[in-house]
Amino acid sequence: MAEHRVPGDAPPAEGLGRVLVALYGVFALAAGARAAVQLATRFAEAPLAYLLSAAAAAVYLAAAAGLLRGGRAGRRTALVACVVELTGVLVVGALSLADPAAFPDETVWSGFGQGYGYVPLVLPVLGLLYLRAQGRAQKSPPPKSPPKSPPPKSPPS
Repeated sequence: MAEHRVPGDAPPAEGLGRVLVALYGVFALAAGARAAVQLATRFAEAPLAYLLSAAAAAVYLAAAAGLLRGGRAGRRTALVACVVELTGVLVVGALSLADPAAFPDETVWSGFGQGYGYVPLVLPVLGLLYLRAQGRAQKSPPPKSPPKSPPPKSPPS
């Protein structure tokens, strides 16, 4: 079933957007699988950390879905997901360093995503920059085509 698009509405992610969708998909799978195993086998050890990892997986999935969908609703979904993710990384990152006892096991966002090469910190920033650029591209008017010149006159025969 084809989705109805409003003229001027953004298409689904292309180029860098597709790379972001892939990264968010990989992180949703990694964080979700890790959280599922931890919640099923060691919940009592660090419930907050494991629930935060599950929440991160849900946020990553929402960001990927929003970017993949495109359009106003997709952009809005991705924007909210990126803001939630960045807030989570900053808050959990700071708390995990300030009070390590509160996080007996790492979350995806612990230490600002240190265990994942800081990708959880960089990814929402890239996502927000991409969405901003995409929004600006939608607002700028399409380039005007140059005026058509009359066809060249053929020489008299």
